[in-house]
Amino acid sequence: MKVYIESYGCTFNKADGQIIAGNLQENNIDIVDSMDEADVIIVNTCYVKLPTENKVVYRIQKLQEKFPDKKIIIGGCMVEIDPEKLDKVGPDCSWIGPHQLNKASDIVTGTYCGEVIRETGFSKEPKVGVPKLTDDGLIHIIQICEGCLGACTFCCTRFARGPLNSYPIADIKAEAKKAIENGACEIQLTAQDTAAFGRDSGEKLSDLIKEVANLDGDFRVRVGMMHPKNILNDVDEIIDAMKHPKVYDFIHLPVQSGSDKVLSDMNRGHTISQYLDIVSKFKSEIPDLTLAVDIIVGYPTENDNDFDATVKLLENIKPSLIHLSKYQHRKGAISSSLREIPPEIMKKRSKFLSEIKSKITEEENRELVGTHQKVLVLEKGSKGGFIAKTDSYIPVIVSDAKLGTFVDVLITEATATYLKSELYEE
Repeated sequence: MKVYIESYGCTFNKADGQIIAGNLQENNIDIVDSMDEADVIIVNTCYVKLPTENKVVYRIQKLQEKFPDKKIIIGGCMVEIDPEKLDKVGPDCSWIGPHQLNKASDIVTGTYCGEVIRETGFSKEPKVGVPKLTDDGLIHIIQICEGCLGACTFCCTRFARGPLNSYPIADIKAEAKKAIENGACEIQLTAQDTAAFGRDSGEKLSDLIKEVANLDGDFRVRVGMMHPKNILNDVDEIIDAMKHPKVYDFIHLPVQSGSDKVLSDMNRGHTISQYLDIVSKFKSEIPDLTLAVDIIVGYPTENDNDFDATVKLLENIKPSLIHLSKYQHRKGAISSSLREIPPEIMKKRSKFLSEIKSKITEEENRELVGTHQKVLVLEKGSKGGFIAKTDSYIPVIVSDAKLGTFVDVLITEATATYLKSELYEE
């Protein structure tokens, strides 16, 4: 029996796919790189945005048409968020919910034998210290907790991931140590909200970062997305932890809107003043910080003044990375009962912010031209060369290097999304 796994969405979901693969491998089920070669296809879905929903639904339909004789299993967030649609799209497909990954081999075996098996629902099964099969030994993803403490009105992911479930620091540290010993040079700590880590267990994110960063080896740690409201009580300790030389000077801090009114409508739990205070503290203590933000354009209650406030916020904080999303209703989300703003207004605002985004990010990157950077080489470029990361987690194109090594480069050119370089010679 041979299985092909296709994962969509965030880093956390990618790690779910690696756990599924690890479980299958542990039970002597082969993982293959070719869909044509597979007996069973697993589609590990994402459902966070409508375009992604449409993409995975279309994919499932096309796979059934192209491979009528192959067995298909659906995993990921769609299983928990929208089982009604999934049942219509794939009535003969088995399901593996995001909390049922330890049952992967049983589900695959039963499905291969002609059963339709649907394992869903929440559990406290750990996702750290379990077998994983990765396609990249240099980058190792560790899920530090699952679920969140929020109730954002626009979000449907929380219905799939459930309440917060943090994993012990000792277990996370042990997995990181093993990965580094096996050649990993980037450890990615991921969660729906890393700042919520330990709120249910009494441990702290700042302590976790320090424990992992203090492991032996030459590597870097990337800390995943943090909800502003959950940083507030531990901001100084987190900053202190992130000053460690092995931790990227990088923070992903979604704000979603520059308007306090819209943030309140979104039930975000933080104000712009609090957000600015967090950003100010980080930037003053970590001067080379890369700030990544998320913005939702056109939330149903967003008016022109609210939009202007978002523009002013971005021009004020000048993030190095800006993730823009057009608001769209999501299954089960509270805001889905509201009337969406007219599409022409949505399009106009989105276009305006996209232009600002490119301008801000290119200006921020251009300031690095002429600087000497020590970069970590992580992957081969799709158009030749290699892709490396600065200590601030900015992508750099390197012409010639060895994967998994640190090299010194001179930044020669900047775009809105990456830097170009040449080898540095003193």
